[in-house]
Amino acid sequence: MTTSPLPLGEIQQNKSLRASVTDALRSAIILGDLEEGRLYSAPALAAALGVSATPVREAMMDLAGEGLVTTMKNKGFRITEMTGADLEEQTQVRQLLEGPAMRAIAGHLPEEDLPALRTLAEEIVEGARQGDLHAYLRGDRVFHARLLEHTGNRRLVDLTTRLRGQTRLRALRTLADSGRLVHSAQEHHDLLDHLVAGDGEAAHELIVRHLGHTSRLWSTGEEEDGSTPSPLLDLVSPR
Repeated sequence: MTTSPLPLGEIQQNKSLRASVTDALRSAIILGDLEEGRLYSAPALAAALGVSATPVREAMMDLAGEGLVTTMKNKGFRITEMTGADLEEQTQVRQLLEGPAMRAIAGHLPEEDLPALRTLAEEIVEGARQGDLHAYLRGDRVFHARLLEHTGNRRLVDLTTRLRGQTRLRALRTLADSGRLVHSAQEHHDLLDHLVAGDGEAAHELIVRHLGHTSRLWSTGEEEDGSTPSPLLDLVSPR
């Protein structure tokens, strides 16, 4: 059980307390601030967040449903461990889902939705520039969910958002400190440009490449190792 200070994000006042605590804890798990395999108590996490234990327990139950933690009766919550193979498989599934989705919605984004999407894209860039990775992850999660909503497929939105939340980006802080994350963040604007222009193939290619960083560069801090790719990746290559 941990007693050391925990680097958790700030609570967002414009959300319900449960949702805000869930976001903060999810981001801490993704970034590796809450260690995989380690047991945490609700009171310790609540103290770090400056809230009572009740919303933390509620948030942890939500995260258990997402596969991020396991409830240990009368003890607390253990962070689910993810191997490199787990992350690679997860990313391939996201590429298979989100690549064709971007191709499908290209040229079909309502004009009235663009300002909000541009604002989100800029918030992601600013989070990367300022090193505010909790804000970066919140913006990234909402941005991609908003885009996928334009497919009209709620199950697709729910599944891809769930998979995104299970990602581990242990190297993200190092990449932000080196300035390399800003370039990747800018790709959210580039993706919008392709979608507005109706260029489905460019949007497909960009999102597949962008998602590939999740289980490779962002999780390890290293570029792809040149190992033999999965045959599944042939399915996500632009036609």
